[in-house]
Amino acid sequence: MMKIKNLINMTGVLTFILLFVFQSCSSGNDSSDGAAVNAAPSNLSVQVDITGKTAQNPDGDGSGQIQLKINAQNAVSYKVLIDGQLKELKAGDFTYTFTASGTKTYSIIVSAYNAAGQFVSSTTSINVFVARKILWADEFDVNGAPNTSKWGYNTGTGDGWGNNELEYYTTRPENVIVENGFLKIKAIKEEYMGSHYTSARLLTKGKFSFKYGRAEVRAKLPAGGGTWPAFWMLGDNIDTAPWPACGEVDIMEVVGNNPDVNHSSLHSPGRSGNTPDTAITTVTNSATEFHVYAADWTAESIKFYVDDKLFYTFANNSNMPFNQNFFLILNLAMGGNFGGTVDPNFTSATYEIDYVRVYN
Repeated sequence: MMKIKNLINMTGVLTFILLFVFQSCSSGNDSSDGAAVNAAPSNLSVQVDITGKTAQNPDGDGSGQIQLKINAQNAVSYKVLIDGQLKELKAGDFTYTFTASGTKTYSIIVSAYNAAGQFVSSTTSINVFVARKILWADEFDVNGAPNTSKWGYNTGTGDGWGNNELEYYTTRPENVIVENGFLKIKAIKEEYMGSHYTSARLLTKGKFSFKYGRAEVRAKLPAGGGTWPAFWMLGDNIDTAPWPACGEVDIMEVVGNNPDVNHSSLHSPGRSGNTPDTAITTVTNSATEFHVYAADWTAESIKFYVDDKLFYTFANNSNMPFNQNFFLILNLAMGGNFGGTVDPNFTSATYEIDYVRVYN
């Protein structure tokens, strides 16, 4: 989210540029119509109506829509600089819809022109609320295999998937199935294809990716030493920019050997493996109750939440790999560098997902 101070500075720069351009354009205009044509615009008024604004919703109803009513004496046209866009108008009525979610402060510069190119300007600041809109979701409301238009699989051992993990990922219904409104990923202790455990790993690679927004999962986690459920993202360019150059965003990782402690981490070149970009928070009863794990991602930051409580903010910037499309991953690993020792009495455990949603 752009800080108000930066927004004011940008507004000043843009105002100066507009004044310079407009004055340059008007300096070469000579009118033979005399004083009537050259009368400078005056008494500029700008009325801004925010759709759905009430005492209870002072920043609007969440649609992000506003209406401008502009009027000035001697004006024949108008220009509006809004949300980084320049709009040229012949009439003084104008409707605009903001799309960035949340409540934000916007500066609007309005200029009124006469036929000779002379102008007068006014700047107005408003707060506008834009409700989140779902870009993509899976509510897991159809029993059977996961929706193949939304999810693919990683299968096999992947040589431990870079973490010395112990499971073999399959597509079998014993390991992954949708039942009664929930996706269930089940880790099982069994001998299978040379591995001692089976599980599943689902991903949206090649089916859905996004740049900036909010990704969240509502889930109840497995219990047992050695379990390692996760909800995370990888850069869509991983095939041409291998990890960690592609970037990794771990929204939720909880290991059974340290239950109820959620880890949210970011991996990037020079900051991978035991990354310093990480934080933890306690999630009470994570294996017996559903909780919502989420990340809000912008060009300026990535903020991590559990049940809408912010616990970690990562400062993003243009030099990081977190400014491109990313895809989603759900998996349940066993053991490995992070999962640790598997309880010798472990037989099976289930990672239950109520939904996965991505908002603008």
